[in-house]
Amino acid sequence: MKIENIRKMSAAELTAEELRLKKELFNLRFQHTTGQLENPGKMKEVKRDIARVKTVIRENELKAQA
Repeated sequence: MKIENIRKMSAAELTAEELRLKKELFNLRFQHTTGQLENPGKMKEVKRDIARVKTVIRENELKAQA
């Protein structure tokens, strides 16, 4: 997911996206544990997407305080 697309999202969309990504990461971890995960690099991508979303949420919080 590109940062430009994340920055265009509203606060509610960002929260929903973070929740969706966390669920996806949980499912990927479960698949990895059971040996069903074909692409372990996908876990890394999802973790980075979660970090991007959290960063934008925090940036928005700091803008609101200023």
